Amino acid sequence: MTDRPLTLMAVHAHPDDEATGTGGVLARYAAEGIRTVLVTCTDGGCGDGPGGVKPGDPGHDPAAVASMRRQELQASCDVLKISDLEMLGYADSGMMGWPSNDAPGSFWQTPVEEGAARLADLMRHYRPDVVVTYDENGFYGHPDHIQAHRITMAALEMTELTPKVYWTTMPRSGMQRFGEIMREFQPDMPEPDPAEAAAMAEIGLPDDEITTWVDATAFSDQKFDALAAHASQGENIFFLRMGKERFSELMGVETFLRVQDPTGAAVPENDLFAGLR
Repeated sequence: MTDRPLTLMAVHAHPDDEATGTGGVLARYAAEGIRTVLVTCTDGGCGDGPGGVKPGDPGHDPAAVASMRRQELQASCDVLKISDLEMLGYADSGMMGWPSNDAPGSFWQTPVEEGAARLADLMRHYRPDVVVTYDENGFYGHPDHIQAHRITMAALEMTELTPKVYWTTMPRSGMQRFGEIMREFQPDMPEPDPAEAAAMAEIGLPDDEITTWVDATAFSDQKFDALAAHASQGENIFFLRMGKERFSELMGVETFLRVQDPTGAAVPENDLFAGLR
């Protein structure tokens, strides 16, 4: 036995990702006295600039955007009571197919072994009991999310640590409900083309394949406020249009696929730390 606190490490791609999929568990476990460590892999420089200027448009300054998003990320961490923030500082790669995917120094161009070695050092330092990141498709195919998955799984192999490991996901029933709410708030939203609709239908998992359902409804306001802290990206954060009550209804329970477990805890489970306390 040691006096080291139970520790959760979440590995995310960009500033604001920490709030969308894991804001509830980060806030909940911080309130329970668990050490929460956030690793953000990129600087978010491919986000919107002041006034909503888009990457590649005149006036978009990735360095200035990254600086602004760093401040917003700290504000989000303060809202969620995150214990420790670590930034790997790689350049944001942008969406799949963007020219920025090929930019030297972008996260997508970084050798997995390099990023994994840096993350492994952080894992050895914090010795997390639970690690959370994305699945092999980065949940929805974003190159930086995919790379975050790759370096996390490679880093785990580089260490002697055996934490519980989870990938973020969404139940297909929840994805359907999300689509209904999007149409409610955007009635003029065009129907997706068949290929896009088919890709959307593959996001998440059937409800009965999800191993872990964590009720963080009591922390939905914190999660909403953490997202709102990323004000520069508000145009892209659809959830903020819902208001807190609808947001809590849709986003209060966070779901995961458990992919590594040294404890033998039964599934489905309602606690990332099941078997550890």
